[in-house]
Amino acid sequence: MTDLRDLLTHAASRAADHRAEAARQPVFPASLDHEAMRKALGPLPDHPTPARAVVDQLADIVEPGLVATTGPRYFGFVVGGALDAATAADVLTTGWDQPAFNAVTSPAAALVEDVTGGWLKDLLGLPAAASFGFVTGGQAANTVALAAARHQVLAGVGWDVEQRGLLGGPPIRVVANGERHATIDRTFRLLGLGAGVVEAVATDDQGAIDVADLSRVLAEGSAGPTIVCLQAGNVNSGAFDDFAAATSVAHEHGAWVHVDGAFGLWAAASPTTRHLTAGIDTADSWATDGHKWLNVPYDSGYVFCAHPQAHANAMSFTAAYLTGHGQGGLRTPADYVLESSRRARGFATWAALRQLGRSGIAELVERCCALARRFAEQLAAVDGVSAANDVVLNQVLVDFGGHEETDRVVEAVQRSGECWMGATTWHGRRLMRISVSNWRTTEADVDRSVAAIVAAVSRT
Repeated sequence: MTDLRDLLTHAASRAADHRAEAARQPVFPASLDHEAMRKALGPLPDHPTPARAVVDQLADIVEPGLVATTGPRYFGFVVGGALDAATAADVLTTGWDQPAFNAVTSPAAALVEDVTGGWLKDLLGLPAAASFGFVTGGQAANTVALAAARHQVLAGVGWDVEQRGLLGGPPIRVVANGERHATIDRTFRLLGLGAGVVEAVATDDQGAIDVADLSRVLAEGSAGPTIVCLQAGNVNSGAFDDFAAATSVAHEHGAWVHVDGAFGLWAAASPTTRHLTAGIDTADSWATDGHKWLNVPYDSGYVFCAHPQAHANAMSFTAAYLTGHGQGGLRTPADYVLESSRRARGFATWAALRQLGRSGIAELVERCCALARRFAEQLAAVDGVSAANDVVLNQVLVDFGGHEETDRVVEAVQRSGECWMGATTWHGRRLMRISVSNWRTTEADVDRSVAAIVAAVSRT
């Protein structure tokens, strides 16, 4: 019979070894034989395998194909590396195996989400009375928030979308930043409105919404149920919309205002960047990720809503066999998210916030922003290289003089294994996109990465 304590200790030891090596090993596998890995994973066995052997086989087979996303020189896709306390709490979460549907399936999970949701609202400068949900990530957060928006704007004209659906109902206008994240469009596909419903608003040269154009678009369209989508942290440049002005204009037209702040919402947690989010509390809903800048393990995002009843109406359901709604005065976590069978995500987030504290989170944001500026300043000093954006947060866009040149440099840097960052196309230019969001990244890591980029430039 398996000794569970020894097995978990062994698995944790292997995971810790990987984390320790992440700072030293190539950030991306230099070479990987996919077919060999597929063959090693093998066919479904006919007979049982001892648990320890399963763990070792899995680790031995897949570790050569792992990307060092937990290491300090991974700068792709705004991916943080999970904090130590959050990682350990996630191990506990797996071991405890709590279904976090409500206070009957897990009183502890419900209570921890209650407390942690309050902490998050405080940190992010959101209304204390706002409802919240612990979701899988930014896509789910946007989907939940905009489902609540769909409910509210249709209820305002007497249409019950949860009972009657969309067929035959009043049309909904959707007005959004022209450089919104792709998850916004996907959300409207999922909600049955279609991505084509979105009316794009012009932006400035950094991708922030043009408030005058927002006013024009709203005024020229038909009156009726309307949703406006703003952005905290442009996916490329890191730019922020003017929330106070844009929300005021949108509310004058009776619109619901949603803010997609997958990583940018965390700017509110630092006194040095908080001005970027001024007026954000006047919106109606917000979405952000924990597995980005808070550096918690994956499968962790947060949605907030200034209209708790609309939030619950859009998400909650009942069944005869389900009990425990509101037991002990605790909210039912599943009333505010898409899933019923759901992981207890609150434990890892509580651990991350507890480890860092208010000052630690502010320092993390400030340090990443400073490191982003260090990237931009050093690379701009290289002949033929320039920063393409105003570095207001943790995003840096680098131009190497043309589409082909940029792709060659990016490919060479990725192949070197020294660091990893991707490419993007923004305002017609092909650019290297650097996202600094890992708690382990230091100035030395930036300098080492810059050296790798400069070496790639010299080779191309």
